Order: sequence, then C-alpha cells, then structure tokens
Amino acid sequence: MGVQENGNGLVGGKNKYKRMESDALEEDTVLSSNHQDREGVYVEKRNTKIYLLACAVFASLNSVLLGYDVGVMSGAILFIKEDLKISEVQEEVLVGILSIVSLLGSLAGGKMSDAIGRKWTIAFATLVFQSGAAIMTLAPSFTVLMSGRILAGVGIGFGVMIAPVYIAEISPSAVRGSLTSFPEIFINLGILLGYISNYAFSGLPVHINWRVMLGIGIFPSIFMGVALFVIPESPRWLVGQNRIEEARTVLLKTNDSEKEAEERLAEIQLAADLANSEKHEAKAVWQELLKPSPAVRKMLIAGCGIQCFQQITGIDATVYYSPTIFKDAGIKSESHLLAATVAVGFTKTIFILIAIFLIDNVGRKPLLYVSTIGMTVSLLSLSLTLSFMSDEKFGIELALLSVCANVAFFSVGIGPVCWVLSSEIFPQRLRAQASALGAVGSRVSSGAVSMSFLSVSAAITVGGTFFVFSVISALSVAFVHTCVPETKGKSLEQIEMMFQNGGELQSGEVELGDVEVQRLVQKE
Repeated sequence: MGVQENGNGLVGGKNKYKRMESDALEEDTVLSSNHQDREGVYVEKRNTKIYLLACAVFASLNSVLLGYDVGVMSGAILFIKEDLKISEVQEEVLVGILSIVSLLGSLAGGKMSDAIGRKWTIAFATLVFQSGAAIMTLAPSFTVLMSGRILAGVGIGFGVMIAPVYIAEISPSAVRGSLTSFPEIFINLGILLGYISNYAFSGLPVHINWRVMLGIGIFPSIFMGVALFVIPESPRWLVGQNRIEEARTVLLKTNDSEKEAEERLAEIQLAADLANSEKHEAKAVWQELLKPSPAVRKMLIAGCGIQCFQQITGIDATVYYSPTIFKDAGIKSESHLLAATVAVGFTKTIFILIAIFLIDNVGRKPLLYVSTIGMTVSLLSLSLTLSFMSDEKFGIELALLSVCANVAFFSVGIGPVCWVLSSEIFPQRLRAQASALGAVGSRVSSGAVSMSFLSVSAAITVGGTFFVFSVISALSVAFVHTCVPETKGKSLEQIEMMFQNGGELQSGEVELGDVEVQRLVQKE
C-alpha cells in the first residue's frame, strides 16, 4: 500500500509536472503570439509612416521649383542684367512677375483640382513649369525670357496652391502639421540649391552662366513622373466623387489600423453629406466665399490674412535681393556677395527642419508668436544697421546676422505654419477654392514687394524699407493674437466645427462629433 501510494504519488507528481510543462508551453506560445502581433503592428505603423512621408515628399517637389527660382534669380539677375543690358525697372518686373502671374495658376488650380483631382493637378503644374523653365534657359532676348517666366509662374501658382491641400487631405491629424509643412521645407531647400548654383556657376562666361543656373531648375520636375506612380488620389476628393471603395483603399494605406481608417472614412462621408445637403446645394462655392457666413468669414480672415502677412513682412525682398542688401551693408566682391547668400540659405533650411519637429508638438500659435516677434526685432536691427553702420566691419557682420535671424524666425514659424493653417481650416466643400484664394493673396503680396523693392529703396533707402517691414511685422503679432486659432491635434472636421461654434472646441463638442461618426459607422 505504501509503495502503491508512493507510486501513485509519483505518477500524480509526473502528471502534475506534465501539466505544468504544458501550461508553461501554452503561456510561451501566447506570449510569442502577442509579441509577434505587437511586432506586426509596429511594422504596419512604420510602413504607414514611410508611405505618408513618400506622398508628402513627392507632392512637395513642385515647391522645390518655386524655391529654386527664388534663390537662383537673386544671383542670375546680376548676370542677366549684364548680358541682356536690361534696366532697373525691367529687373524689378522680371523678378516680380513670376509671383503676380502665379495667381492665375492658383485661381485656376482650385477649380481644376475639384474637377480632375489633386494628384493630376500636381502633374499639370509640373508640366507647365517645365515648359517655362526650358524657354527661359534658351531665351535670346528679354521678351522671350519674360514669356518663359510668365509660363513658369502659372505652373508655380498651380503647385503652391495644391500641394498643401493634397497633403492635408491624406494625412492623419496627429502628423498633419508636420507633413503639411513639407512644401515650405522644399521651398527652402530649393532656395538653398539656387544660392549654391549661383555660387558654383558664377565663374562661367556671362552669356552662359545664368542659362545654366536657370536650366538646372528643370531637373526636380522630372522626378514628378515617378511620383505619379507612387502617390494616391486624395481620399476626401474621392469621397466627393462618390468613389468610396477607392477612398477606403487609400485610407487603409495612410492610417495605422483598419478601425482608424473606417472612422476617418465615416468622418469624411459625414462632412461630404453636409456639403451636399440642401443648405449648400443651391449655393455656389465662389458665391459662398464672396458672401460668406460668419464662420466662413473668420476662416477667410485667418487663412488669407496669414498668407498676406507671410509676404508683406518682406521675406521675398530679403531672399531675392540679398546681394543688394549685403552690397548696401558694405560687401563689394561679387563672390563674397553670393557666398553670403549661401549662408542665408543654409540658415533658412536648418530652421525649417526644426519647425517640422515643433509644429505638431508645440502647436501652430506659439510658433507664430515666436516667429513674428523674432522677425520684428531682426528687421528693426537690419534697418538700424543699414542706416547707421554700413561700410563698417561690425556693421557688415551685424547685417548678415540680422538677415540670417530674420529668415530663421520666418522658417521656424510663419513660413510653414501659414501653409498648414490655410490648408486645414476650410471645410471640404470650400477647401480647394479658398486655399487658391489664399495663395492668390500670397502671390500678389509677394509680387508687389518684389516689383517695388528697388524703387522704394531708392526713395527711402534700403534701411528705411526694412523699417517699414518691421512695422508690418509688429502688426502681424497682433493679427496672430486676434484672428488665428490653434488647430493642433484636431481633425479637419473638428476644425470646421470649431469655427461653426465660434471658438475653441470644448471636450463635449469633440465627444459629440465622435458619437455622430460612430452612429454613421453603425448605420453602414
């Protein structure tokens, strides 16, 4: 009996150990499965981020063309003036006309993107710019050069209007600010490349160097041919065309999970249903923009106002005419002038990269405060330096420091935030046309500044002109405080609701929006 009990005990013990081993094996399997699931989710999220990044980069390539033109023209104009024997007025017109005619592209871009889609409007913009750049490169006279610049300007108008809209519409709210700032980043990269091109090719003969400088601007647009096979159409545009399944496919690629994609799709459909409801059926988009409701009026003031302030504070004058500014400060050598502009380009590019990491973490409005206040101080410093310390070594250093500080503060705030805000604050039914209107305001302001800078400087000195810019910059601080809302972390549909309610979204309002979305999902 004792042995049997012992034997039974041993057998029981063995069975017990076997069960323990089985449980441990099962637990290991579960842990391994959970680990694999987590790893799968991580890989899926990483792939989503890479895909979104690729879409934002390709959509922003047109912005490189604008930036390159701005940067390269600042140096090329020195040699164009010598080669084609143009006057100072012709120089102003040649520099500024691109911004003025780009409004034609921006105005037409809103309508075209609603008709043929965001993606193919980007492609059309590239084609038009490429044609203009080719004509400029081969131009034998000022007249032909102007015609090429006008064509390039129209292409740029299409590009600068549609890229932020497209990126805002494909991006989840958590990263929308960073990704929508990509066009501004690529403008800065283009400016830097333009400055480097000026410095690199300035040693060539006068009748060749400026043609090479302008001709290199064609190359970025070639990559757009590849981009068309990578980037999808905007899901919000697809929903507006009742192509729901295609929109779902895009959202599955641009969101971390199927659940999140379905929620976003439901939000978009809800917004599209509101846009197509009786309230908006009989009212044309332009009629609504020209006779806006109180909510739309606030959107237009914020979106178009920030676009205009971005330009009338003189950033394009600083970039286009930086050799003129440094010459007025006391730098005489042509190579030293172009080298100084390269330093400005590097500063501008570095600080726009910093803005990417801050815009979705710090928020839009704090960056705008830092930017506008910093620009005001920098512009005032430049004005005083050029007025009282020109031709002195310290004055030259301070002028260079003030210009670099001005572009740094611009790039960390109002430069990228302007495009982010103007692409996210308008509702789906108005977004393309209203963004086009904002881009028109930006381009007209840029053209007015570029085409008048030399004449105004001749009348009140370069230092006096920058004093005027500093006063306007001070006014932009007040504008930001009064008219610009914070949109960080909100979906495009929640931002629309915020304007409809006349203030910041309250937590209950966010919950209500989510409930409506959930009901729509359940209904489907």
